[in-house]
Amino acid sequence: MVTIKEKITQTMVVNDAIKLYPDTIGVFSKFHIDSCCGGAVSIEDAAKRDKADLDALLKKLDEVANASR
Repeated sequence: MVTIKEKITQTMVVNDAIKLYPDTIGVFSKFHIDSCCGGAVSIEDAAKRDKADLDALLKKLDEVANASR
């Protein structure tokens, strides 16, 4: 049976993305996103807060998520 996981979107909470796709923690680190104490916000808010390129971040997160599906 195939398990279908959620698509990562800008409104998803950082910690939820990591729970669904543990390999994304490396992507958040690469983009300097605080996924520890600052992971309780949306990916969009985290990107704004940590001055990361949201489009590039979402693209890379999607690549890693697709690889783990």
